[in-house]
Amino acid sequence: MTNAELSILFFLQLAVILGICRLVGWLAQKIGQPQVVGEMIAGVLMGPTLFGLILPQLQKQIFPSGAPMGILYAVSQVGLVLYMFLIGIEFDTNLIRSRLRSAASVSLAGIITPLILGALLTLLLIHQPGLFAPHLNLGEAMLFFGASVSITAFPMLARIILERGLAGTSLGTLALAAGSTDDAISWCILALVLAVFKQNATIAILAVVGGGLYAALILTVGKSLLSNMGKMADRLGGITGPMLAIVLLVLMFCAWLTDTIGIYSIFGGFILGIAMPRGLFSRQLKQIMEPLVTNFLLPLFFVYSGLNTSLGLVNTWLLWGCAALIFLVAIFGKGIACWIAALLNKENNREALAIGSLMNARGLMELILLNVGLQQHIITPTLFTILVLMAIMTTLMASPLFELVYGRQRAKQLPANQPPTDVEVTSPATVEA
Repeated sequence: MTNAELSILFFLQLAVILGICRLVGWLAQKIGQPQVVGEMIAGVLMGPTLFGLILPQLQKQIFPSGAPMGILYAVSQVGLVLYMFLIGIEFDTNLIRSRLRSAASVSLAGIITPLILGALLTLLLIHQPGLFAPHLNLGEAMLFFGASVSITAFPMLARIILERGLAGTSLGTLALAAGSTDDAISWCILALVLAVFKQNATIAILAVVGGGLYAALILTVGKSLLSNMGKMADRLGGITGPMLAIVLLVLMFCAWLTDTIGIYSIFGGFILGIAMPRGLFSRQLKQIMEPLVTNFLLPLFFVYSGLNTSLGLVNTWLLWGCAALIFLVAIFGKGIACWIAALLNKENNREALAIGSLMNARGLMELILLNVGLQQHIITPTLFTILVLMAIMTTLMASPLFELVYGRQRAKQLPANQPPTDVEVTSPATVEA
């Protein structure tokens, strides 16, 4: 294809992606699910699972392999870096400090239990051909699989807390603190997996040491320098065009740097987001970036993930049995473990169940992790498909379960038209999963 033909095809892809994602997202909202849950499903439907099954020729014309998919992948990666940057801006260390003991207990339960159960299940899965890369050793497989079942959809958790008016409450603070800590640990585990997977001591050391130095410099020197922009925004009453340009320049450089040292570009965006000045600066930055990222760029990532997801690959009873086991391990290792940990920290049963239901959702964060594993050839498309199904199912469960165990009872307790708490807890786009 010529550059002009690639450009024409890319515009058609954008139109199809945005249209289908918006439609399926709207249908998801009609049944009480966040729009992004619908967009996750839409991504799968546009791949070989439905579109490619019903109209294979048309699907191949719109989403051909090769260079066109390279463009879609590259643009989706920009969206992910911007998204993780927004997640970093949302990361509130004060929440962790305010409920440190309980948050640490719930978070560790939601990390250690899935890691142990995932490691035990990996002992079975590693012998099943076609799930993990042939050259992957058992330790690497255990670490990656453990991380894949231990991650939490923190933005979705924050969205539910906000919409239910629970920000600033005991439950809201504990859930947000545990969720944010949990995801931070999971990303560290993934960074370790990627470093070890290189099978080169120099590369591994560069990734681990370089990543640590990057985080330390950004969160100390970088944070101090960036605070000047926050003060300038306060004086001027908002973010100017040049200030936004500087933020984007630094963000893209950080993404390049962390990709170069081997810990993936999303880590660079996330750490830089944590270092951003809070207050007016961060609020306006989110207002400027959120609509474009969540409504335009993220759907591209969902579809790119969906194009790699094919239910046809799960074509034996053995593979469906593996999928069922993975689903059970995900629920027991995350939801039930966090519920028990909350009970042990003297939370009442209703709130403990609510925390477990929220922590069990994987959402977009899981898809990001799985795409890293697929691109790095850690897992095969078959295991990728199974884990995508697990991510969608646990995400679909979150809102109904929370409503069942906590939402309706709280609605009875609150007076009509009670305004939500004044404590600000938002998520990158209130539709994130």
